[in-house]
Amino acid sequence: MTSNSSSDDPAIIENAADENAADVQDPVIPQSEVPDPVGISPHPTEDAPPPTAETEAQVPVVSEVALDDDPMDFDEEESEVQDMGQLLDSMDPIKPLRRGEVVDGEVMGFSEDGGILVNIGHKSEGVVQQREMRSLSQEDLQNLQIGDQIITYVLRPESADNAAILSIDRALGETGWRELEQCLEDNETVEGSILGFNKGGAIVDVRKVQGFVPMSQLVSVPRDIFRDRSETEEDPEVEARRMERQAEETGKSLQLKILEINRSRNRAIFSERQAVQEWRDAQKARLVQELQVGEVRKGIVTGISSFGAFVDLGGADGLVHISEMSWGPVGRPEDVVSIGDELDVFVLRVDIENKKIALSLRRLEPEPWETIHERLHVDDIVDAQITKLTNFGAFARVEGNIEGLIHISELSDRVIGHPREVVQEGEDVKLKVLRIEPERRRLGLSLKQTMDNPFMNYE
Repeated sequence: MTSNSSSDDPAIIENAADENAADVQDPVIPQSEVPDPVGISPHPTEDAPPPTAETEAQVPVVSEVALDDDPMDFDEEESEVQDMGQLLDSMDPIKPLRRGEVVDGEVMGFSEDGGILVNIGHKSEGVVQQREMRSLSQEDLQNLQIGDQIITYVLRPESADNAAILSIDRALGETGWRELEQCLEDNETVEGSILGFNKGGAIVDVRKVQGFVPMSQLVSVPRDIFRDRSETEEDPEVEARRMERQAEETGKSLQLKILEINRSRNRAIFSERQAVQEWRDAQKARLVQELQVGEVRKGIVTGISSFGAFVDLGGADGLVHISEMSWGPVGRPEDVVSIGDELDVFVLRVDIENKKIALSLRRLEPEPWETIHERLHVDDIVDAQITKLTNFGAFARVEGNIEGLIHISELSDRVIGHPREVVQEGEDVKLKVLRIEPERRRLGLSLKQTMDNPFMNYE
């Protein structure tokens, strides 16, 4: 009874079912049959039986190095190899030297015959023989030291048996090209010397580079040394004088601006006009800051126009307007000044913003009206010249600078319709001073009062 009741007890049956389920979920598997994902059996635990000779034979042998290596290390090494390969692929292959190339080099030593050993890269040296360094002065050669950088021209490339033959003389021109390219980039002015002339301009040497200055870009060279294109036949005497003038100008130094540099075409174009203009602009900017209104400066007349004369004050021109040339009337500026005249000028105005300078010649002398009472008095009889006729009278110049008016009523005792009935422009006459008004710049004159009055002589 008891056994039957116990076996039918639900709690006992439930416990038994749990135990059976546990047996199914956790089966006991021998240690030797557990799969190893990496092919290596796990280390034995304290509960596992000690390994036997048979089990040790089944375990693969792994070195300590292999066990310590991180699998990521292999990826990094492979990446480094790839990067190095890409770097080598990106590098340009070393090109062999060719005749005519200009290369930078480093002085490595000196040969017994006076040559220079130069490291020109390419894992090789070149030789500069004495005859290829004549452009170097004795002082330059003495100062040349190992490690100095030089530029050389390849005369003969390196061969299996001989070093490259180099030239310093031939490379000087290339140095000049490089310097001129830098000067063009920096907008610098360069100095050149005239080598000769052709029909279009001057041939110049600028830093060992032969260039050209068109005739239109020359300032200091006179135009008459060039043959006029309109001349169909050459006059032997004229041509001889022209050649003589050209010989005189050869060797002259010029300040030049670079218009064009083209090394591949061996083309270098310069302008003296731009260099002079730039220098004058700089001088004018300096002068307008220095000049003071009222001061007197020395200058040279450089140009004349219908409205005045230009005077060089030392790098910048100022204008003397025709109205400022004299206190008296001036017909043409050429009547007062000539090109090349050296004279003193009065600084009348300075326009700093527009860089303009106004000058005067007449302000160097006192204004005639200010001192007129020292020279003229009422009732004086003076010499004068008729300068202009109008309907109401005639103007006459007295003392060359002051003009006065002869009213039509003071021209003659008789009634006249126009002054031309009595006087003509340019006629010299004697006049009597009637009025002097310096404040109003007026002078009253009379012609009829200098003539004999027939009524006064009648008896």
